[in-house]
Amino acid sequence: MTAIEDANPEIRELADHIAAQSAEDVFSVEIAYGELTVNARADSIVRLLTFLRDDPACHFVQLIDLCGVDHAERARRFDVVYHLLSLHNNVRVRVKAQVGESQAIPSVRDVYPAADWFEREAFDMYGIVFAGHPDLRRILTDYGFEGYPLRKDFPLTGYTEVRYDDELKKVVYQPVSLVQEYRDFDYLSPWEGAQYVIPGDEKARGAKE
Repeated sequence: MTAIEDANPEIRELADHIAAQSAEDVFSVEIAYGELTVNARADSIVRLLTFLRDDPACHFVQLIDLCGVDHAERARRFDVVYHLLSLHNNVRVRVKAQVGESQAIPSVRDVYPAADWFEREAFDMYGIVFAGHPDLRRILTDYGFEGYPLRKDFPLTGYTEVRYDDELKKVVYQPVSLVQEYRDFDYLSPWEGAQYVIPGDEKARGAKE
């Protein structure tokens, strides 16, 4: 376990407790910037989260969020990240587990019912499979959508979107083109050094002249 020396003593004590009680289920317990992170074994995630929920010293009864992170260059490509809250102890914990592109991680829906839609979102956006989920299907993308939009190798063009056109008053299909206009950002205060007329400022300049 690693921890910064000036961490809150209560956080350090909790980190030591989790590391000692869940040694078989975690790789490491870390404290950084006052926040507690548990790096967990993917195949032990249900047992670990059950412990974090039920142990009196932890009491993390609320799942705030569950999301994915894509590390395309890594063998175990994805991080599945769980954010838990203990209202009783007024503390949060982040649990991370690595999973490969062709692997599955157990669903924690039976531990935290709120994980139901969170796991569907992670599946829809990243293609992460949650074994044992009773209804693992897309939740944000359209019917028949191919690919996983939040993967780093997902193309920005070449797909078709379905949307309602308010002018035509009907559903339309059109190619997706995520084009970002090129802009010149000066990052200066609008009152200092801008080489263009700020909207509305032309009136003040006219009055001075």
